[in-house]
Amino acid sequence: MSTITYDYKIDTIKSKINDLNAKNVILQFPEGLKMDAIKVSKEIQEAVPGINVIIDADPCFGACDLADLKVNKHIDLVIHFAHTPLPIKSDCPILFIEAYSDADIINPIENALKKIPENIKTIGLVTTTQHIHKLSQMVKLIEGKGFTVKLAKGEGTSQGQVLGCNFTAVKNLDVDVIVYVGSGDFHALGVKLFTKKQVILADPFTGQAREIEEFYDKIIRIRFARIIKAKEANSFGIIMSSKKGQLRFDLAIKLKELINNHGFHAEILNMDYVSPDRLLPFNLDAFVMTACPRIAIDDSAMYKKPVITPQELEIVLGITEWEDYMMDEIIIHDEQL
Repeated sequence: MSTITYDYKIDTIKSKINDLNAKNVILQFPEGLKMDAIKVSKEIQEAVPGINVIIDADPCFGACDLADLKVNKHIDLVIHFAHTPLPIKSDCPILFIEAYSDADIINPIENALKKIPENIKTIGLVTTTQHIHKLSQMVKLIEGKGFTVKLAKGEGTSQGQVLGCNFTAVKNLDVDVIVYVGSGDFHALGVKLFTKKQVILADPFTGQAREIEEFYDKIIRIRFARIIKAKEANSFGIIMSSKKGQLRFDLAIKLKELINNHGFHAEILNMDYVSPDRLLPFNLDAFVMTACPRIAIDDSAMYKKPVITPQELEIVLGITEWEDYMMDEIIIHDEQL
């Protein structure tokens, strides 16, 4: 398999540094790209002699998780890689570098099309930030095989784009099959949960395509088990994030009132970084996650007590039915800032 590379746009970074006359910059990478951090730092220092570069070594979970609060007055620019900007006010200038991948999208899409039933002629198409620059190529490829492609613009996302916490681009697609071009199961799972349609994952990093149904069934069984366990709880911890892009203060207050009104005890716990060990001191039976929606799903097995989403809490309290199960998401609007 050939090595996948990313476009870190060093010239764009150099131009921004010069425009701001910046002296100190901090680089923020998601976990999957941290192995490139040293290389990028060296290239920036070669392009702008005398610049002070700091690499943020903390976990980074998305554009919701900016390093601006960490840098205070010492940093002139945060350079955030691999995510699309969210409408979040920052304490420091932020430069978003999408870090587009050069991975081949032809083979995985062709493999995906082979899995589509013969009677299907219209396909929904979505992808992520790393591959969005090849969206027109994807459409041309699929339509060249005799299909009609449907795309939609989401709330706060580009046409045909989904984020790990925003699936609005797929919610109203009138299709029977959706092709998701990207890696990892989580985004494809979200597409499946929000649409209940057949989802085929075309992975540019492996060159292969696969159905998401088996993974979807596994996750649904796990979520059902967490909900059943949470129904035994008499006390709940509502986890609220201090990360600006994940902060849902009003929702946390609303959920506390909701739990109390149903005769149970609730406490709101504020955290920046959520991990199992940070919940151990609190004698509570279950936790409700208002921070990143992925934590309850991706990290479920790490927690000894059930961690559920706000939507799952409504099922626990009998407000909604299991048949109406929906994934949590965070949609940030300009008027919320």
